[in-house]
Amino acid sequence: MPWPVYLALKQLFPSGRVSFFTVIATMGIMLGVTIMLMVTSVMGGFGYQIGRMIVDTQGEIQITASTLIDAKKAVEIEKVLSATPEVVASAPYASGVVMLEYGKTPAFPTIQGFSFDRMKEVLPLQRYLVAGTLDDVDDDSVILSVLLARALGVDVGDKVSVYSPLMMERIKQNDVLLPREVRVAGIFQIGHQQLDSSTVLCSLRLMQDLYGLDQRVHGYNVRLKPEANVEAVAVKLEHDLPLGTRALTWFETNAEFQSIVTFERNMIFFLMTFIILVAAFSITSSLLMAVVRKTREIGLLGAMGGRARDVALCFCVQGLLLGTAGTGLGLGLGFTLLHYRDNLVHFIARWSVGQETFVKFYQFSALPAHTVTKDVVSIIVFSLIASTLAGLIPAWRAARLKPVEALRNE
Repeated sequence: MPWPVYLALKQLFPSGRVSFFTVIATMGIMLGVTIMLMVTSVMGGFGYQIGRMIVDTQGEIQITASTLIDAKKAVEIEKVLSATPEVVASAPYASGVVMLEYGKTPAFPTIQGFSFDRMKEVLPLQRYLVAGTLDDVDDDSVILSVLLARALGVDVGDKVSVYSPLMMERIKQNDVLLPREVRVAGIFQIGHQQLDSSTVLCSLRLMQDLYGLDQRVHGYNVRLKPEANVEAVAVKLEHDLPLGTRALTWFETNAEFQSIVTFERNMIFFLMTFIILVAAFSITSSLLMAVVRKTREIGLLGAMGGRARDVALCFCVQGLLLGTAGTGLGLGLGFTLLHYRDNLVHFIARWSVGQETFVKFYQFSALPAHTVTKDVVSIIVFSLIASTLAGLIPAWRAARLKPVEALRNE
């Protein structure tokens, strides 16, 4: 073992025991790494969870047009989709806003109409059903999100009244259009507050009747093969689709929201790095004090033939060892806390704002987490570099000491 490394170990573990300085310095790095890992994983979890929900409710790609898609254009679109090998399935949709009423209790959710036979191959809605079944859905029934059904006080089998904008148009023409009575065929729960509180799903025929669309639709939801490159397929489809038709990836249809989530995640990661920098500065100050206390010993090393760079290496190695230990412990603690994150969040929410308030404002019934390998590598590299550089100033100070002057030090 090189003597600079041996001496570094002796200073960190004098007489075979762990020094107080070693414990404090290691804990500083450990806490910094733990917080960085937890914050980046949780913020990544929000983005990942939202992305998964978007894909599960819209598909990887949405085909839209500047105007309503009529039967002729629909044939052209479906021909292009069927000729694209990466496309697994597609389903037409129409969407809008309606008013639901049950027992004089109104609600104003968004409504999406699908061809349910084709939609089953595109969107895994059956996975999210908590009551009812897709087999019971027809042109006179709807599926409600769980919180919407709870707010209205309805259950499977109940009938609700649907008021659409078409009714207002008919009133302007001195015509009366009665609300549509539909049956609740199912209740679904996605796991996101906004989606679960204001969404209605129905058959495409019912949606076309409510909005007076005839045979026209607003677009197509497209499901791709798991290994397909979503961006590349979207570019290819847009090139082949009829004029005035666009193919948008799930990220593009929600670009503004996704960019905000990414920006917040990067900013929080940047701010969290200062925790490790503070821990690194504490290592620097402690090692500088060690240089002052051990000035005569450093001079003795020089008098015995120790080179300045070897003396400097001794202090850099101390910083690296502290950083390695702190990073390892921080990763272990971070992954442990992430594993039990929901228990911790529920405990904190129960004693602070309350569980229902947490779900209301943060939009998730469970705290998501998604750890990316790139983020973990970045945390490890940054922590080790910061710790090693923390020993650089003390190393430079020790290397500049002249043996004769150091030996005279009292």
